[in-house]
Amino acid sequence: MRLQGIAWALSLVALASAVPSRQRRSDLVVHERRAAEPLDWVRSRRLEPTAILPMRLGLAQSNLDKLEDMLMSVSHPLSPSYGKHFSPQDVVNTFAPSGETVARVTEWLVESGIAKERLRMSASKGWIAFNATVEEAEALIDAEYHVYTHESGAEQIGCQSYSVPESIRPHIELIKPSVHFLHRVPSPDQLQKRAFERPSTHIRTGPKTDGRKVTITPSLENCDETITLDCLRALYSIDHTPVSTDKNTFGILEFTPQAFLQSDLDMFFANFSPSQVGTKPILISIDGGVDQTDDQGFDTNGESDLDLQYAFGLTNPQPILLLQTGDLVEGASFNNWLDAVDGSFCTFEGGDDPTQDGIYPDPLPGGFKGPESCGILTPPFVVSASYGSDEASATRAYAARQCAEYGKLGLLGTTVLYSSGDDGVAGNGGVCLNANGQPARNGKRFNPDFPASCPFVTAVGATQVNPGSTVNDPEGACEQVIFSGGGFSNFFEIPDYQTAAVNSFLKNHPPPFTSAQFNNSGKARGFPDLSANGANYAVAVAGEFVLVFGTSCSAPVVGSMITLINDARLAAGKGPVGFINPAIYSEKFSSAFHDITTGGNKGCNTPGFTSTEGWDPVTGVGTPNFTALLPLFLELP
Repeated sequence: MRLQGIAWALSLVALASAVPSRQRRSDLVVHERRAAEPLDWVRSRRLEPTAILPMRLGLAQSNLDKLEDMLMSVSHPLSPSYGKHFSPQDVVNTFAPSGETVARVTEWLVESGIAKERLRMSASKGWIAFNATVEEAEALIDAEYHVYTHESGAEQIGCQSYSVPESIRPHIELIKPSVHFLHRVPSPDQLQKRAFERPSTHIRTGPKTDGRKVTITPSLENCDETITLDCLRALYSIDHTPVSTDKNTFGILEFTPQAFLQSDLDMFFANFSPSQVGTKPILISIDGGVDQTDDQGFDTNGESDLDLQYAFGLTNPQPILLLQTGDLVEGASFNNWLDAVDGSFCTFEGGDDPTQDGIYPDPLPGGFKGPESCGILTPPFVVSASYGSDEASATRAYAARQCAEYGKLGLLGTTVLYSSGDDGVAGNGGVCLNANGQPARNGKRFNPDFPASCPFVTAVGATQVNPGSTVNDPEGACEQVIFSGGGFSNFFEIPDYQTAAVNSFLKNHPPPFTSAQFNNSGKARGFPDLSANGANYAVAVAGEFVLVFGTSCSAPVVGSMITLINDARLAAGKGPVGFINPAIYSEKFSSAFHDITTGGNKGCNTPGFTSTEGWDPVTGVGTPNFTALLPLFLELP
């Protein structure tokens, strides 16, 4: 982002209050360090001491240590409380910071010279906000803010670490802006169009294509070459027509400028589902999100066209909510859509991290001038997100706070699905990590995906109909154009629901890699959780059919199946399934999945992990057998 006219307005006017004196270093402990030093950025200068920073302190939430247990109680099929999901107010009340935390942090700030009348608090008590000069902020948290410059001309600010008193550390989750860094820059064309770097550029987006065009409507006999709706129905035994569409909700998440073209939807429907011609999603505009049509082509229409064409086709006649996030100028991050479905997570006056999240209202020319979208819709029962980023690009505190929010959505009864990545054990673009956990061009350490590595989301990997095989033959892990993202988190511990599966994999099929290459402690969250086909999808994009590959394909297919299951449960007078991981890992549900035992997910100059019997970090527990899965979920309360 550029420092001139950026959304959170670094002013050169000093605040009138006194500057806090530097606290003695012996009183301070480092709270966060930058997760990964940026490639291709140069630290060019110290930030001016009179510039204004929008300081946001994320307070430690209550009961987070009980979140997994609470989630298991409403999600595990053997729990007597299965399906008894929380209300939004229950969630706010359960996790609001304690009165002691609010009081201790406020007292520290006031004693450090930040006048109490300058402090503001979010409605959920989750954040304390105040504006401070760079000089004040650096004295308060013992940090040095620098300007970083990219050869493209893009600029952003940050510090390498910051500290707080040891007695205060338990009461603070993270402080922003600080160590979080946007590692990727937009293309020269994007720099010309947009006033500063869109936060969403750190998000992996877009499926892949091998350039082939589909000129005739394929048949069921050649699903190894072209995947269609009929192929997916045959592969996963999908046979259910929704009847509770007025009660059910299915959300597809997209980040502007990625957008669908209605003409593409109609072209797809005309070929594969004629009754749906003219069908369009219900647009939910989050922070100025628009389904733009000015930029057309695979890079801007491919993802959204893919998601909507297959989600609509598989769940017909279920309406679909399009969660279009971010304006054309600034874009958005994962936190922006989380704000929209949970007002208690939402902050104020740009309380999100300016280097990661879209900050609204957007003062830039052409930017969204409305208020930040906070709690504007009830969380859909299913949300499918074909996006991701590298776990290493976030700090542990940032990732943990976001991951906890996914857990809260599970408590509310929402299934959150994220694609697991398309680069095997490597990160976005094939980038791996060095021995210090930093992105490096010659790195050898595996680079997990996030949010897929969060234990409170359902991570979806990719399979393929092997060349020469039919829909009646076992699938393999996807090894055409893309490789199913999978591995073990460097941030998150293994959840209880997954412990037996991961232990079995590590014991019975030990990978030929050392701790220098991946987190082989046996205590790390493994992903993906399950898979679906991700190769050779026929998708109408910008007026022509092309073949599309990626876990981007897999996520909306699984989302469609869960939506159909929810439909059947609603028709039976029951509620949505919510967080599905405890169920799909349970022994009773094992027969409802096709185990994938061939193929790998190469990356970082290795063959990657290998698919094998049972759960594996390539395809998870396997692909769903809808006909077997539906009655198991219908049996539950």
